[in-house]
Amino acid sequence: MCDRAVTATFAQMWAELEPIGRHAQTGGYRRFAWTAEDLTLREWFAAQADARGLDLVVDRAGNQWAWWGNPDETPGAVLGSHLDSVPDGGAFDGPLGVVSAFAALDAFRATGRAPSRPIGIVNFADEEGARFGIACAGSRLITGALSAATALALRDVEGTTLAETIGVDAASVGPDPETLRRVGVFVELHIEQGRWLIDSEHAVGVGNAIWPHGRWRVELPGEANHAGTTALADRVDPTLALAGLIQQARSAAERHDALATCGKLRVSPNAVNAVPSHVTAWIDARASNEAAVRAVIDQVRGFAEAAGGSVLEESWTPTTMLTPSVVDQLATVLGAPVLGTGAGHDAGILATAGVPAAMLFVRNPTGVSHSPAEHAEPADCAAGVKALTAALGELV
Repeated sequence: MCDRAVTATFAQMWAELEPIGRHAQTGGYRRFAWTAEDLTLREWFAAQADARGLDLVVDRAGNQWAWWGNPDETPGAVLGSHLDSVPDGGAFDGPLGVVSAFAALDAFRATGRAPSRPIGIVNFADEEGARFGIACAGSRLITGALSAATALALRDVEGTTLAETIGVDAASVGPDPETLRRVGVFVELHIEQGRWLIDSEHAVGVGNAIWPHGRWRVELPGEANHAGTTALADRVDPTLALAGLIQQARSAAERHDALATCGKLRVSPNAVNAVPSHVTAWIDARASNEAAVRAVIDQVRGFAEAAGGSVLEESWTPTTMLTPSVVDQLATVLGAPVLGTGAGHDAGILATAGVPAAMLFVRNPTGVSHSPAEHAEPADCAAGVKALTAALGELV
């Protein structure tokens, strides 16, 4: 298949995905796990697999796997990423890796070469954790990093549990060693979430490590009251503590060379004319080392507890080294630079579970991610597919 044909195939798939879950006013995407939009995306993935004669398998966490060849005989080389999004996210985070995987498979098949082992493409479920709060839930479940009981008890903002949403019990969800045994190596292509490749003038880089990161839920109590009749001195307003908490997180991050973000809030009763009775806030913190992250959270916890609140760790991922031998192999073959990332990915979860894994990053000229402003130029998308095809040729 010539470069022009690959580009046309990529463009067609991209056009099919473009309207799904796109918000008319913001231009961002709302593709949350286990929603109607997510179902449409999963149907699209299944249709792409069927069009190529691939065998579609859904594992015990709802991850979709499309196989060319039998991975029960020989573990395969797997490409892919995810299709869900953060609230009002961009088009490229996740889908770029899935679309590029199908395009790379097409390009490899066009060479006429018979692979030495099966080739798979995966769509991981609920990678962003936007609805139920835990990122990489699909890969965490199959590796055992997230228990079925914990996952099924998670609730979205409407109070609906994951168990109620997907209609299964703990016996149907959980670790899936059979699925993991089928994966001989995993390469996840992703848009870069930052500006390293822009500054280095490379279209594609090889990822070698993921910074330690976690999410913490902060509860701040108050006392509901009337906004128009309650004197300021008589108020117990948890949003004042929230404001201080956000400032504490920012100053602590600056002090420890870390990153800390309060990007999600729940205010009760959430009425414009009522003093809130309670605020729940979520803190995302990450850095190049664990000590820095813990120092940030310790400062946040101290402030929250002094305000009568509490801090609960909801998820934690230590420093994740992707597989050095695979990273070196791909960097050599592609002549690409090697870089780390502060963002979590399914590749990191699999690597921690002992599955050989690496990542490819495609240049993002805006340097922005988790926003409609994230972008990759068509030429760079084509370079990503070419690099992924070359990686596939090296691994099979």
